[in-house]
Amino acid sequence: MAELVYRPVIGFARTLFKAWDLKIDCQGSENIPRSGGAVLVSNHISYLDFVFNGLAALPQKRLVRFMAKESVFRHRVSGPLMRGMKHIPVDRTQGEAAYEHALRSLRSGEIVGVFPEATISQSFTLKSFKSGAARMAQEAGVPLIPMAVWGTQRLWTKGHPRNFKRSHTPITIRVGEAIEASKDKYAGAITRQLRERVQELLEAAQRAYPVRPKDAQDTWWMPAHLGGTAPTPEQVREAEAR
Repeated sequence: MAELVYRPVIGFARTLFKAWDLKIDCQGSENIPRSGGAVLVSNHISYLDFVFNGLAALPQKRLVRFMAKESVFRHRVSGPLMRGMKHIPVDRTQGEAAYEHALRSLRSGEIVGVFPEATISQSFTLKSFKSGAARMAQEAGVPLIPMAVWGTQRLWTKGHPRNFKRSHTPITIRVGEAIEASKDKYAGAITRQLRERVQELLEAAQRAYPVRPKDAQDTWWMPAHLGGTAPTPEQVREAEAR
């Protein structure tokens, strides 16, 4: 079936990236299969992560169907686009329907994009992973593809204003080798392996990132353990519990 919405949206996104003069460094796209189903799993630090996750799949001529919260599909602008790109709405009160939708997509040979942290990490470190991605891969008989993005938080993230100016912002993307989701393993064990691999890719992306904060006011996008002023995971949990 012709992609009447997805491909024009890709073209529009690329035009924006050029206008913003983003410096995108993407390595490992060859690890994304050219055919067949797969679950693409990424860290989550920005509202725009899915755009860059999808960008990593384009060299393999693949389009990713992302699982996203249902409210995005009800928005008058984003809703028609999300439906037209065949993304998968997730109603957290009725998660089974989204899970079955994702399984159908995987079994039909699609790549499904998942953020197993569920929400944006305000500390810019990895949160705990939910096991849904591993369970889907096991049930559909497809591999898990780990990846990490870094720098996207500088464009648009939770609790900070958007930066859509011509900022020359570097974006670093790393895609890892496939992880087999064997049916004779516990989903929890696969999830732990997956998180460890995403953590390795995230650290590799951070090491490769070509810039550091300009001054003391620019340290907000760096995690505390790397010398930045982003809240620690403990501070985020405390703030959410209030």
